[in-house]
Amino acid sequence: MKDFSYITNSHPAYIENLYNDFVNNPESVDPEMRKFFEGFDFAVSKVTPATNGQANGQALNGKPVDTQSLQKEFSVFQLIRAYRKKGHLVAKTNPIRERKDRRANLQLSNFGLSDADLNTTFEAGKFIGKPNAALKDIIDHLQKSYTASVGVEYSGMNDQERIEWLGNEIENEFHKPFSTEDKKCILEKLNQGVMFEKFLHTKYVGQKRFSLEGGETTIAALDAIINTSAELGVQEVVIGMAHRGRLNVLANILGKTYEQIFSEFEGTSTPDTTMGSGDVKYHMGYRGEHTTKEGKKVNLQLCPNPSHLEAVDPVVVGFARSKADVIYESDYDKILPILIHGDASVAGQGIVYEVVQMSGLKGYYTGGTIHFVINNQIGFTTDFDDARTADYSTSIAAMIQAPVLHVNGDDPEAVVKCVNIATRFRQKFNTDVFIDMVCYRRHGHNEGDDPKYTQPKLYALIEKHANPREVYNQKLIENGSIDAELAKEMEKKFWSDLQERLDDIKQNPLPYKYQKPELWWQDLRKATKEDFDKSPVTAITEEQFKTVFDSLMKWPEGFQPLRKVEKLVQDKVKLFENENMVDWATGELLAYGSLLLDGNDVRMSGQDVRRGTFSHRHAVLRDENTDESYNRLSRIPGAEGKFRIYNSFLSEFGVLGFEYGYSIANPNTLVLWEGQFGDFFNTAQPMVDQFISSGETKWRQMSGLVMLLPHGYEGQGPEHSSGRMERFLQMSAELNWIVADITTAANFFHALRRQLAWPFRKPLIVFTPKANLRHPGSYSKMGELTNGSFKEVIDDSFVENAEEVKKVLFCSGKIYFDLAERQQKENHRDVAIVRLEQIYPLPMKQLEQLYKKYNKATWFWVQEEPMNMGAASFLQMNLKGINYGVISRQPSASTATGYAKVHAQEQKEIVDTAFSI
Repeated sequence: MKDFSYITNSHPAYIENLYNDFVNNPESVDPEMRKFFEGFDFAVSKVTPATNGQANGQALNGKPVDTQSLQKEFSVFQLIRAYRKKGHLVAKTNPIRERKDRRANLQLSNFGLSDADLNTTFEAGKFIGKPNAALKDIIDHLQKSYTASVGVEYSGMNDQERIEWLGNEIENEFHKPFSTEDKKCILEKLNQGVMFEKFLHTKYVGQKRFSLEGGETTIAALDAIINTSAELGVQEVVIGMAHRGRLNVLANILGKTYEQIFSEFEGTSTPDTTMGSGDVKYHMGYRGEHTTKEGKKVNLQLCPNPSHLEAVDPVVVGFARSKADVIYESDYDKILPILIHGDASVAGQGIVYEVVQMSGLKGYYTGGTIHFVINNQIGFTTDFDDARTADYSTSIAAMIQAPVLHVNGDDPEAVVKCVNIATRFRQKFNTDVFIDMVCYRRHGHNEGDDPKYTQPKLYALIEKHANPREVYNQKLIENGSIDAELAKEMEKKFWSDLQERLDDIKQNPLPYKYQKPELWWQDLRKATKEDFDKSPVTAITEEQFKTVFDSLMKWPEGFQPLRKVEKLVQDKVKLFENENMVDWATGELLAYGSLLLDGNDVRMSGQDVRRGTFSHRHAVLRDENTDESYNRLSRIPGAEGKFRIYNSFLSEFGVLGFEYGYSIANPNTLVLWEGQFGDFFNTAQPMVDQFISSGETKWRQMSGLVMLLPHGYEGQGPEHSSGRMERFLQMSAELNWIVADITTAANFFHALRRQLAWPFRKPLIVFTPKANLRHPGSYSKMGELTNGSFKEVIDDSFVENAEEVKKVLFCSGKIYFDLAERQQKENHRDVAIVRLEQIYPLPMKQLEQLYKKYNKATWFWVQEEPMNMGAASFLQMNLKGINYGVISRQPSASTATGYAKVHAQEQKEIVDTAFSI
């Protein structure tokens, strides 16, 4: 498509060429240019200069027109287009500083126009709803729309319907005035935001609160988003934000009482630590309910977030998707995610890119997110010149053609109008939209930090600058919307109310109170050590087994899977028919299918998870002729649960965060993320550190998320060997999660079912096999699935007489098969090999029983990993009741060698040592 956005030359021959393009191939001309040609009743190709200045009798809407007039009409049209495209570059969106010269080139001379044309009327005014308007009036309207307190980026979008809708909103709807009542509501929210911060600053001098001062219009903006979205059918709003302004949002949007917040500042009450140590007040989450003026109720959820700023973003959208899938039957208009960003973090944090990139993908779609940027022009102490290369912190929006509304935070009415437009846009088109509210930060990074160390000139301006409430107050007084006495009375009353509540708290301290979990979490309880003495029964009936198995092994009539896959499935059927056994992949799918029969949902995502990185799972088949897909778990007779499985885009941090968010929204869905290789989780390490490992301890937020990390030393080099078990074990404490290295299909089956069988939820980290996915030693009999439960420790069935055992090799994962092969090949009946299937929580009772059983033996822990990795250090710190030695690779900076021969030699040395020492 030809783009004429930057045309400033209106020569008749040029216009003629454009018109001919339009006549011969309309689709080759961009939609705006088509509008121009369709908007006038004339044929440009017939326009030729004439001595009398007339265009040979041609007419413009029935009126004679000369060539010069035609050129001018075209120039005005181009001027309108330029304001729409580049007006944001000169808009007065910064309340503190002058805008940089971004070379918008909006002067009349750039379009072949001059001041002499200002009083001339132009038919081209029809493109802004002002036909036959004087040029000065056209420019005035464009400047009010595009270069006043708001600058809009939207003309680069491809969808013409969205462009026209936004153009109409900005050029028409935006100019409709608020009622006096609406203005008072905005002032009330500003009053709450500003006075709350002032009160805390006065009463708790020097205490960190990461205030919103300078950006208090955020409170009016959020209030407007919630009210507008409620009118458009939204029933639930999920919010994610970092710490700046969080207390203000908790109090004035979520409805957390001022008494509760003052109690936290007073520090007079000690929180109940039975569920963990808690977190600082400006990281905590909250749930509330908002009732609009029209009586509509909206559930509000602010997700807890650590200081890792944007890390909460994928959690919020995952949470919203989970609720949409389960509660709202995938009606995304019912639940709205809002992400509140800082300007430095939205520009600097890669996780924002990942979340924006996933916004339109089938597995991660949420119907659009509203991104609200509190742009205080500074990150910690870094000025924006050092914080980004792009013109705007929101430039990432262009990647998905999301519109951006830049707005001056000192103009609350403009802010509220912008967020109302953004909310309507999201509800109508179900895509992301950005609001960039440019404001400032009155204090340093925290209230004890002096910002003048790094920005003396900027903070000299801020010191003298009135707060947003004062600015708006004065504006309302000047235009007669309110009188000065009313404004003072509002301020006095709010301050008095806050003081009264604070006085009451000082006299009658409140006990520290955590919020109750949502209804469907309330039946769950805190886990105890005794819960891990023995796993609950997770067996299924033989009938259930066969129902799921038979369904897995067939496909719809007319569907033709790849021949290779067809043979693979047939081999699984033969394995069961001939030996009554299932392999690893079948055991896994049987676990999912049986959960669906129980009425639970299962969701899984990750790179290549439909087939599995190692081509073992094949949960979804593809027709070799039509490329049509078939979900093997979609037609289980009697199953009410849904199986959702998605191949993710090439992301770990964003996708793992999304799945964690999905898991905390619903305790009755088994949620899994699989790393393509176990060590790939390291790019999502912040999500593990900040949320998965400690979310329950910090925020009382349970999660049953399962992480599947392929792990095992097979000569594939340092990046494809280790899932970094030692990192997870180092973070293991307070029963925060389960760490397992499983060796059999049945035990994997029971581990997955156990996730939803427990009366609590815990993340499960499974170091899954790679080559051993097809090892006959991992196969299990049907009876192992239709009886019993997960085995934390597996004793050695090869041993005939415990009294004869002189050595016990206990291990986990793949190394077991290497040891067992040597044991059985050389008939070492005096060596027992014990498998530690669950490493954390450490199954002490089971191990101690075996220690007594093999009381004449010398014990050794055997692992493939180097001594400074794997489980060795964890066991040495925690396994005190057993005397044992350690056999492993030598300590290493790298997880594994990159040379196959070296690997084979190292592996042989481990096995040799285990049987010779």
